[in-house]
Amino acid sequence: MAARRPQRRPVVELYERIVEAIRQGAYPPGSTLPSEPKLAADLGVSRPALREALILLQEDGVITVRRGVGRTVNDRPARRGFERLQPVESLLGADGAKVRPLTRVVEEPTDLVMQHLPVPASCDIWFWESVVDVDGVPSCLVEEWSVHDEALAAVDPRLPGALASAEGQPNTMLHVLSDLDPYLPLSGTSSLTATVLGRRRGEVFDRSPDTPVVLITQVVSIERTPLIAAKYVLPSGAPSIPVRQSR
Repeated sequence: MAARRPQRRPVVELYERIVEAIRQGAYPPGSTLPSEPKLAADLGVSRPALREALILLQEDGVITVRRGVGRTVNDRPARRGFERLQPVESLLGADGAKVRPLTRVVEEPTDLVMQHLPVPASCDIWFWESVVDVDGVPSCLVEEWSVHDEALAAVDPRLPGALASAEGQPNTMLHVLSDLDPYLPLSGTSSLTATVLGRRRGEVFDRSPDTPVVLITQVVSIERTPLIAAKYVLPSGAPSIPVRQSR
């Protein structure tokens, strides 16, 4: 008896139909897909089924979803992503991403910060909080802490002054360090956690406290000396950050 050919799941069939429509020019690269009701009617499927296919298309980088903009068909390969250490505003799209400073203060480190940075409890360190807006929509909350000025100066005498002078500028700490000297031997380690916004962060985004988020915790070092600890809060609907892996 001939082997039975396995059948694709309905969501995969729908995924392929949309990809083929993009290839045939029905939804050209750079265009915005029709609204969910119209697209479901055009394809003759239910909205729940369509929504599942759209989630897969977003995950695979075929489309980009942005609040207030809609679902846009990507017109070029995915950008280099988290495999290269660069400021989060660059990861989210250098052209449409703008950093909006919220807090720039000197404070004593918390226990959490001391887990990541070699700082004594009694010292003063920089704390920066910023929002990265992408095409005018709040897309990432950035919280950054640096080691104290003496430790910064021990690595490079320019670093304390660079952070102090950039206090009011629309940049992240990592951007300041990267911009100071492109040849600084920076390296980073990061971890990803799924969580929710919470009340205070929800107020920043004007979103529900229960909104799902991806939390990226990052430590940036020079020659194994940690300099910056950062948290990047990305709520649902934020632009994707590609990660390339190989073996």
